[in-house]
Amino acid sequence: MRQSPAAMAANSSTVGREAAMPNSSLLTTPYRPGLATLSERRARMSSDAAALIYLGHELTYREVHNRVLTRAAELLESGVVPGDRIAYLGPNHPALVEVMLAALRVGAIFLPLNHRLSAPELDYQISDAGIRIVLVDRVMFATADALAGATDIQYVQWSTEPVEPPPSPAPAAEVGGQDPAFVLYTSGTTGHPKGAILTHENLLWNSYNVLLDVDVSADEVALVSAPLFHVAALDQILLTVLLKGGTCVLAPKWDVDDTFDLVDRYGVTWMFGVTAMFAQLSRSPRWPDADLASIRSVMSGGAPIPIGLIETYRAKGITFCQGYGMTETAPGATFLGPRDAVRKAGSAGHQVMFDEIRIVDSNGESVQAGVPGEVIVRGPNVTPGYWGNVAATEASFTDGGWFHTGDVAYQDDEGYVYIVDRLKDMYISGGENVYPAEVENVLLQHPDVVECAVVGTADGTWGEVGHAFVTRVQGSALDRDALCAFAGERLARYKIPKIVTFLPELPRTGSGKIRKQDLRRMDRN
Repeated sequence: MRQSPAAMAANSSTVGREAAMPNSSLLTTPYRPGLATLSERRARMSSDAAALIYLGHELTYREVHNRVLTRAAELLESGVVPGDRIAYLGPNHPALVEVMLAALRVGAIFLPLNHRLSAPELDYQISDAGIRIVLVDRVMFATADALAGATDIQYVQWSTEPVEPPPSPAPAAEVGGQDPAFVLYTSGTTGHPKGAILTHENLLWNSYNVLLDVDVSADEVALVSAPLFHVAALDQILLTVLLKGGTCVLAPKWDVDDTFDLVDRYGVTWMFGVTAMFAQLSRSPRWPDADLASIRSVMSGGAPIPIGLIETYRAKGITFCQGYGMTETAPGATFLGPRDAVRKAGSAGHQVMFDEIRIVDSNGESVQAGVPGEVIVRGPNVTPGYWGNVAATEASFTDGGWFHTGDVAYQDDEGYVYIVDRLKDMYISGGENVYPAEVENVLLQHPDVVECAVVGTADGTWGEVGHAFVTRVQGSALDRDALCAFAGERLARYKIPKIVTFLPELPRTGSGKIRKQDLRRMDRN
């Protein structure tokens, strides 16, 4: 198992350091930075600054802290002790933020449940994580009512009225460092999802990386419309902006018209989204006349942004910042900043400041530039493992603390990382490796393609061939022959999909990822 930076520092040479070190008796309780006092510290530093905006209602940092103290008192009265797991079920809402910060304050571990899941799917996560209390937004009444009865379910009360702190608020718990802060479940695109543990240290180092790469400012106004059960919305945006003292505009859900309205009303400067969200904005009839001058940059992850979309936003003066990561890396592992957004379009960028990336072959040896291999990562932002799953944890790490992502990528001569695909998604056609993501990126360049996904399917001649599932622009007459002809100008013949199925939309997980296992079932049928 990997060592923390603190442990590695403790084991390093101390020659010449003794005279500068305090007496060891003064270090019996070393300081472990954490998030238990986040709302308290920000209330002191940014008391009257806007922390959250929701449906026109503004909460200052002082008001948020008062609410956190009240919710922390409620958790303690319910018998919560440090290490207990506290879940929240509901869409984006200030109450989710309050519960999260209150759970961290009392030393509990926070789990934002995916409110798009069915009751059986939620029951699995609740049972697997050993949740003590599920706090539920009332809009989730029907789902909560179907959950297993053994769980303590409490409905969240929330109003716009000012909240006074308890007369004698409890002090923050002594947690931090490598103590678990979150358990976030992976998307579960194959089998049961796993609960990735993210420590206080993981979350802080991830935010440090974002602060350095994006240059987040204290006057940042970030639109949070991606769901907060998604690690990027929660860690990259919300936590980082709160640490910096900026403002988060919470949207209950993603909506194109609401996005234009919120940008105009609050002068949004930064937002996160996936490719489909940004494509929907650019195709809106409001796009040509929309004033988006307040937006400094937008951040995307999960898949490379098509160059055409980058140029569309660039014409509006908006720069795409792209990155690569996953729940287990909290999530930022690489980042492509504004300076290289066009020059290195299609790349996921360099490794972030405080982690390390290697591309390795099946023997764990580093490959040369331009050669695909598996991405492995280590650093203070990387999970220590999966909740209650020793086997999965041990299978994911190798000597030196390297986490194996299961993703295929290559690096160019300048060290920029290009994600190729998931190892498990690659198929072999006529003896040649085909990475569906490469094919998908080409198909997405066609102006009539909204989104697509490619899977390998059995073929009597070639072993496997590509089956593309495509969503067209509304009203488009694009057919298989035209699309394959387009791909043939840009891809080797063996990479061109032999089968094309047009769908009104592609199946997705709750966090927005395309469910390729559903497409494979369609292919077999």
